[in-house]
Amino acid sequence: MKKITAVITAVGKYVPDFVLTNTMLEKMVDTNDDWITSRTGIKERRILKEEGKGTSYMAIKAAKQLLEKKNLDPKEIDLVIVSTATPDMQAASTAVYTATQIGATNAFGFDLEAACSSFLYGMSVASSYIESGRYKKVLLIGADKCSSMIDYTDRATCIIFGDGAGAVLFEPNEEGLGLQDEILKSDGVGRDFLQVKAGGSLHRITKEAIDKGEQFVFQDGKTVFKNAVFNMADVTVKILERNNLTNQDLNWLAAHQANKRIVDATANRISLESSKVMMNIEKYGNTTSATIPLLLADYEKQIKKGDNIIFASFGGGFTWGAIYYKWGYNS
Repeated sequence: MKKITAVITAVGKYVPDFVLTNTMLEKMVDTNDDWITSRTGIKERRILKEEGKGTSYMAIKAAKQLLEKKNLDPKEIDLVIVSTATPDMQAASTAVYTATQIGATNAFGFDLEAACSSFLYGMSVASSYIESGRYKKVLLIGADKCSSMIDYTDRATCIIFGDGAGAVLFEPNEEGLGLQDEILKSDGVGRDFLQVKAGGSLHRITKEAIDKGEQFVFQDGKTVFKNAVFNMADVTVKILERNNLTNQDLNWLAAHQANKRIVDATANRISLESSKVMMNIEKYGNTTSATIPLLLADYEKQIKKGDNIIFASFGGGFTWGAIYYKWGYNS
């Protein structure tokens, strides 16, 4: 009996219509387009502005696009995972609501939260469910409404983040394609450097907390940048070495789009030519859990069956990792 691997068979995406450009931000905080572009690589980001619409709205949109492209009956889906740092609400799962709204009435669902590494971790979890043989179709969605936790008077964070969602479908494969290997890491020391203080069980949202702006994201940019550059590049090198791969064997680097300089540093560490580096940060900014699936959606037509891809990510907490993956289809 051939070994079952987990392969992505379809992708979908959604980004909001409203475009927040660097020029617009110049009128909101003390910054300018040249500074933002040179420091982050970001030119614009999408923002979900409509009241009453949260992360699930975008997750549902991305999932429905995937279902339409795949011509898939949602009742065939066994599991829905929503990787997110911005669930609709506490206690009630965003994934469960998403599954119901797309008609995946035979699926169970849950949220997965590991900051910007949520989707990467989700790839590992979804693949494990497929490889177990018990499930045939797992829908993994990376979605975040980052604007819900951003203070648009804080120039250190408001220039970075955007909103969006991407979805992928995992199914069994017997050709040896799909997820090949992974290195996933975490270090709890990082939570002091990137966090939203109020809103969890440790610090309730109170009037005093709101007055202090503790409902917004805080980031120690220098510390996060330093750790991201080292750790994301480090696991990328290690997973290549562990699988006896060189940069010549690699077709694509699909790295979390937090900052162009971080992605470039990872590519430079393995001497990978820029044409093999997936990049769309200039259009969307950092969409947290959505960056990697948005890359796949934007590059889908360029990726060929059998292509070797390294996925890499780094997020708050700290969380980070790399996955070695063989692409499963031609679009």
